[in-house]
Amino acid sequence: MTINATRISAGAALDVLRAAWEAQEAGKMTASWMLHGRPGVGKTEIIQQLATEIGAELFDLRLTTIEPQDLRGLPFYDHASQKTVWYRPEDLPDREAPAILFLDELTAASPSLQPTVYGLLQERRVGRHVLPDTVFIVAAGNTVDDGAVAYEMGTALSDRLVHIVVLADTEDWLKSYAPNAGIHPTVAAFLRTRPDLFETTEASLRRGEAVACTPRSWARVSDIMGLSIRRATRHVMIAGTVGEAVAAEFALMADEIAATVQVETMLDASRADRAALFPSTLHGLTALIYGIIGAVDEKRLPAAIEILNDLRSLERTGLPVSELATFGFEMLIARAMARGWQAAFATSDAYAEYARHRAAAWLP
Repeated sequence: MTINATRISAGAALDVLRAAWEAQEAGKMTASWMLHGRPGVGKTEIIQQLATEIGAELFDLRLTTIEPQDLRGLPFYDHASQKTVWYRPEDLPDREAPAILFLDELTAASPSLQPTVYGLLQERRVGRHVLPDTVFIVAAGNTVDDGAVAYEMGTALSDRLVHIVVLADTEDWLKSYAPNAGIHPTVAAFLRTRPDLFETTEASLRRGEAVACTPRSWARVSDIMGLSIRRATRHVMIAGTVGEAVAAEFALMADEIAATVQVETMLDASRADRAALFPSTLHGLTALIYGIIGAVDEKRLPAAIEILNDLRSLERTGLPVSELATFGFEMLIARAMARGWQAAFATSDAYAEYARHRAAAWLP
């Protein structure tokens, strides 16, 4: 069955759920939400980020690992009332405090579990256990077309949910997720130049390959790049994460970037000394920008502003440095505003110079 709902990026999906939470908190709308998407597209990360933003406790239920009685609770006999009473399961929130009940792998759960889930999604209860009004309910799962274990979603279940289809979007991931998640600059630079390799599940399925590129696998590659291990060992790990062909191409760029990009040195150097430290290739400059965004703190923010503005000195090389500088400033400003550092831009001569240059070129 096709999920005929809007297809959006992970960042846009987070915006929708953020608005849904605000509506529920204001008492204007209460609903249960469903994120559809291929494995590794970032559904879990969306929920984790939302929980962090709103200060909610996250109750993560993997429905493929539980039975109906795990949700309903444990029965015992109350001799005084001569009734069977059910102990409430600890996996369900019961306090009047912000909480997210995340029903992961819903479409892969046993069909025998679905009637129990119906009550949670629609009536916000299991048996006599009622969820507090402060609980936000989100489910997630794959479809049968994703190459994952999944059952078709019946209308009784589908009608209890508001559906969102999450797609892998390279630009959204690089701008919204990578800087805050500490993604290794080499991974970010590679994906900026090879966005077609960001998510390859469908192509890998057609070729009969088990290993595919996904947002989750690239986050794992980022972790591998942070390890102090031999190059050959690192290559084996990355090939096992995104596939041999992609790993070979990635290794070439990683070697180039490792030889030319000096993020910490540039941030700590004087402005005059930085001119000789700029990488000479597009890959290197792209990695430099991501590295700076990830490494900058409030103290070194003025230096980061200078580096991005001074990229324009490389225009004679024929590289698109003005575009890179603009892209870098967009991310740097977003990071600074999120942390309350924006005053540094108002007092920076380098940023004033950058702004004058854009104004003279009739750029917004």
